[in-house]
Amino acid sequence: MDILVATRNTGKLIELRELLGDSGVRLLSPDEAGITDDVDETGATFEENARLKASGYARAAGMYAVADDSGLEVDALNGAPGVFSARYAGAETGFRQKMETLLAEIKSSGSASRSARFVCVMAFSGPDGNIAFTAEGICSGSIAERPAGTGGFGYDPIFVPDGYDRTFGELPPDVKNEVGHRSKAARAFVRYLRDFIGV
Repeated sequence: MDILVATRNTGKLIELRELLGDSGVRLLSPDEAGITDDVDETGATFEENARLKASGYARAAGMYAVADDSGLEVDALNGAPGVFSARYAGAETGFRQKMETLLAEIKSSGSASRSARFVCVMAFSGPDGNIAFTAEGICSGSIAERPAGTGGFGYDPIFVPDGYDRTFGELPPDVKNEVGHRSKAARAFVRYLRDFIGV
C-alpha cells in the first residue's frame, strides 16, 4: 500500500519512514508522487493544519495521504511559537536564528519558567479527501539555556524532554523515536492501519 506523506520537510519524511518502517506501507514524498503544488497551512490549530494538508494532498494525488502538523509550545511565551513554529522569526530564517530569537524572547519575558512541549497531530485522508483518522502526540520537557547537539532537526537542540538531562539534539535517535511527539502520534496511526486496513 502506498501512502503520500504530505510534507516537503526532509527531516519529517525520514523520521516518519523510520517510525513506520515495519507497518507494511510505502511512504512517498510529494515529489515522488508527482505533486508540485503545496497546501496552505491556514488553520488555527495543529489539527486543522494536519487535516488541510492530508485532505489537499490526497485529492491532488488521488491516493491515501498522511500529514502531520507539529510545533513547539513554550509556556513563558504563552504557547508560542505553536502553529507558527516553522515560520517563527520569518519563514526564510534557519532554525539557528529561530532558536536564538526564541531564547531571547524567553529571557525578555521575565518568566522563570522553561517548561515547553512538542505537539504533533497526524491526519490520514482517503483519496477523496475525507479524513479517516487523527492522532495527537505530546512530548513535555523544558527549554535549554543554549542550543546543544547536532542531532534531529528544527528546535531539537534546545528541547530537553522530561526525564532526560540532554537535548534531543544530543540524545540518540532511538530516544526521540521512543518519547517524541511525532512517534507517539505515529504509533497510534500504525495501530489504526493494522486494525482497520489490515496491513
